[in-house]
Amino acid sequence: MKLEELKVKIYSDGADLDSFSTLCNNPIIKGFTTNPTLMRKAGIQDYAGFAHEALKIVKGKPISLEVFTDELDEMLIQARTIASWGDNINVKIPVSNSKGESTYDIVGQLSSEGIIVNITAVFTDDQIKNLVGVLDKDCPAIISVFAGRIADTGRDAISYMKSAVMIASSSPKIDILWASTREPFNIIEAERAGCHIITVPPDMIKKAESFFNKDLEQFSVETVKMFYDDAVSSGYII
Repeated sequence: MKLEELKVKIYSDGADLDSFSTLCNNPIIKGFTTNPTLMRKAGIQDYAGFAHEALKIVKGKPISLEVFTDELDEMLIQARTIASWGDNINVKIPVSNSKGESTYDIVGQLSSEGIIVNITAVFTDDQIKNLVGVLDKDCPAIISVFAGRIADTGRDAISYMKSAVMIASSSPKIDILWASTREPFNIIEAERAGCHIITVPPDMIKKAESFFNKDLEQFSVETVKMFYDDAVSSGYII
């Protein structure tokens, strides 16, 4: 099996425009996502300027751009503005603001207007059930479940993702996205869980491209050679 034969769609997660340019022509990359934290780490200061440049680069592939206000009314305004920039934009809306106030009403309103929303920072079955209840059945949507962060708490992320897929199965236009990917193998786990999308940082995408065709015996030798070369380079003696 080849990586591109998997059913789960791989989206590149980052904020580096050079990476966007490199990956947009990679057949295994079906879309792009970013967020304010990634943009800050990349030194992005002009949000709109970055967004418009990214839209030129990704050549019509889906791209998720996130609102950045904590005020619910302002989220609606920002979401509509961001959505107006391109037909391939999925507007990321956090499942709540930083005060814990849910955005279900906002999500429902935007979805009813035909705006494709990507609800982010989702962790629980109850959140998914509420979102399925407010999303317009005729409008595509994405629910981003933070599998990596769930796993960081000692919980079984795969069981959470399988549950998410099952809950959303009553709404065929909803895609469940495996978010906060921790290692390339999460792509395989997302496939097994039935997820529709997984976001993967560019460095992990590069590692994943060796899936299924790496000889483990040779990999063993390469690993030993790495240890040996580093020991020689360091001049270690006993």
